[in-house]
Order: sequence, then C-alpha cells, then structure tokens
Amino acid sequence: MFENKRHLLKAGTLAVAMVAAAGLSGCATYDDEFATINSRLDQLDTRVQGAAQSAEAANQSAQQANQRLDQIESRVQQLEGAPRRAPRG
Repeated sequence: MFENKRHLLKAGTLAVAMVAAAGLSGCATYDDEFATINSRLDQLDTRVQGAAQSAEAANQSAQQANQRLDQIESRVQQLEGAPRRAPRG
C-alpha cells in the first residue's frame, strides 16, 4: 500500500515539476519576444530621430535659400526700376 502512495507521490511531484518547467519556459519565451520587440522599437526610434534631424536640416536649408531668393528679388526690382542707359556707340 505504501509503495502505491510513494509511486503516486513521485508521479505527482514529477507532474508539478513539469508544469512549473513549462510555465517558466513560457516566461522565457515571452521575455525573448519582448526583447525582440523592444529591439525593433529601439531601431525604429533611432530611424525616426534621424529622419527628424534630416527634416530639420532641410528646413533650415530651405529657409536660407528663401532668404537669398528674397535678396536677389529685391536687387532685380532695383535694377528693373533704374533708368535705362542709352547704348554707347
């Protein structure tokens, strides 16, 4: 009779150990998945920051180009409004 109880106790202990191992391996799997997702998010964040910096640099270049264009336009208007000279010769 005690042999059967010992056998059942060992089988029960083994079953609990297997369930615990399966549960822990599931946690490891989730940890791996979260690590993968976090890595991808970090990569995307880096790319977004790079794109934002590029956009800011492009915006500054465009503003400088617009300022130069405004200066040139002002000069062209001055030249167009100036009296015309008679050609020499």
